Amino acid sequence: MKDFDGVGHVLLSISIVLGSILVVESGIGVNWGTLSSHRLSPSVVVDLLKENKIGKVKIFDADPNVLRALMGSGIEVMIGIPNEMLGTLSSSPAVADLWVSQNVSRYAVKGGVNIRYIAVGNEPFLSNYQGQFQSFVLPAMVNLQQSLAKVNLAGYVKLVVPCNADAYEASLPSQGSFRPELTQIMTQIVSFLNSNGSPFIVNIYPFLSLYQSSDFPQDYAFFDGSTHPVVDGSNIYYNAFDGNFDTLVAALNKIGYGQMPIVIGEVGWPTDGAFSANLSAARAFNQGLINHVLSNKGTPLRPGVPPLDIYLFSLLDEEQKSILPGNFERHWGIFSFDGQAKYPLNLGLGNGILKNAKDVEYLPSRWCVANPSQDLGSASNHMKLACSMADCTTLLYGGSCNAIGEKGNISYAFNSYYQLQKQDARSCDFDGLGMVTFLDPSIGDCHFLVGVTDNNCSCVGCGILCGLWIMTLWVVIYLRIFESP
Repeated sequence: MKDFDGVGHVLLSISIVLGSILVVESGIGVNWGTLSSHRLSPSVVVDLLKENKIGKVKIFDADPNVLRALMGSGIEVMIGIPNEMLGTLSSSPAVADLWVSQNVSRYAVKGGVNIRYIAVGNEPFLSNYQGQFQSFVLPAMVNLQQSLAKVNLAGYVKLVVPCNADAYEASLPSQGSFRPELTQIMTQIVSFLNSNGSPFIVNIYPFLSLYQSSDFPQDYAFFDGSTHPVVDGSNIYYNAFDGNFDTLVAALNKIGYGQMPIVIGEVGWPTDGAFSANLSAARAFNQGLINHVLSNKGTPLRPGVPPLDIYLFSLLDEEQKSILPGNFERHWGIFSFDGQAKYPLNLGLGNGILKNAKDVEYLPSRWCVANPSQDLGSASNHMKLACSMADCTTLLYGGSCNAIGEKGNISYAFNSYYQLQKQDARSCDFDGLGMVTFLDPSIGDCHFLVGVTDNNCSCVGCGILCGLWIMTLWVVIYLRIFESP
């Protein structure tokens, strides 16, 4: 743990020299995650954003291909720094300088990328992390702020810390407070944010409340009123979003920052992988949320003051995400992996309902299915192997493909692996149990995918290789800075 008395003096000097007032136009943005083996070209995704008049996007790392595609678009960008990098950034101003140089000032030029925020970590105070990133956040912010000042960007690019809603707690919204072990560090961080004109960013997920508790009233998760409202003195809460938001407002008020601007960094509803995750529920939640926020009614503790911005989670499905939280984790997109709208949704941006991505390059229209002339008794091991690499979450309990039968399950698993392997003929063999067909085997709402091409062999096109390259780069940087004679 670093000496925060010294850090306090640095914060004070930074706030005096660089303090400014954040002016952000309220709006709807999206989270653009890239944990997928079926990745659209970044230029196609940026065109999708522009076609739908989405002017704000949050990305989870500084992928150079994504940033290059965003150049000249005018879209406001929040760049994320992974939690695993916070330790190095907190201990070395030189590393912070290098990160800002490589990922911010290089792009924040005339006609470049409109970078407005840097997200220092991703929910670094999540209780599941057991405090492993807690001591790194503020020192990393101090170093990054100084780095931004050196390149004259501290007045425009704002540092923020996306927090999970588990950072605060209460039985009623008006009693909200930060978790006891976070009160001191959160006070320091909010003071830093306030001094530098940054908002507080929180991720709110009513879906998870419903998913994790059988006692949670289903209608309270949505925005059409509830038969189980929460009564808090003279205030009545008819939806979980407002209750959660005001719990944060109360927690901020308790540490002296009750007027702190709030941005919703992540909010949304998945479309598959659980019984409560489906297209109609996702549409009802997201449309209700958008209408509610853009009505400018605010909440009981902040009437007439909605969040500055909300970033829907997420833009696209990501079939490589971990399913430890649940099978729904891979199905949050308002668009499917190939940029096709899943359901009608009006983002309130003057563009009507969602428009599909254009110029998507698909693999040929062919699928791998179970060979009907073969005994499929030995297919289970092949199916398990296929699903260990490809995404089969829709086949599981609560999924949209859960009721297609044993043969359908085998075919779905075979095809998912076949598409993952870019339709390599050998990947449909399965000891003779698989066969290629040109007839779409989709069954009802269960869609058998066809992959997209990734002709540009780059960090966006090579997924795992890109991650290894970036990791190697940072190891080299670390060794040069800390082990050079």
